[in-house]
Amino acid sequence: MRPLTEEETKVLFHNPRVQKDKVYYVSEAVMKKATAVKRKDLLSLGTCFGKFSKTGKFRLGITALDYLSQFAKYKVWIKPSGEMSYMYGNHVLKAHLGRITEDTPEHQGVVIYTMNDIPVGFGVTAKSTADCRKLDPTAICVYHQTDIGEYLRDEDTMF
Repeated sequence: MRPLTEEETKVLFHNPRVQKDKVYYVSEAVMKKATAVKRKDLLSLGTCFGKFSKTGKFRLGITALDYLSQFAKYKVWIKPSGEMSYMYGNHVLKAHLGRITEDTPEHQGVVIYTMNDIPVGFGVTAKSTADCRKLDPTAICVYHQTDIGEYLRDEDTMF
């Protein structure tokens, strides 16, 4: 992925808010209306982008996918035959790789799409674009980070 431009940074980080170690992206209008609710009674506000771990590291959540997919520099498209495998938390194999952005480096964060351009998750490339072309069909091309199947698997702990 590429660094955000100055304008994109202003748009993205205009109203982030933290509550109970979770980072939310909130519009100004919704934020003003939420001041009528007591802080202890407020469960969430806006879109959850991720959360801070106990060690202070930030873990990006799948709920940020729709926002971040708009700004992704590196993308990977998976074939329909590999979609379900990916949704169950498996890595993207060469056999499931439909397309990959040209000149994607190794160990680069990518957004995973279906062949119909629907964003379905995040990952990290195991090999560069050039190296992926030379791999055998069972080799891993993209390491799984998170996917939209997380909504179902982690439903009880997500919010």
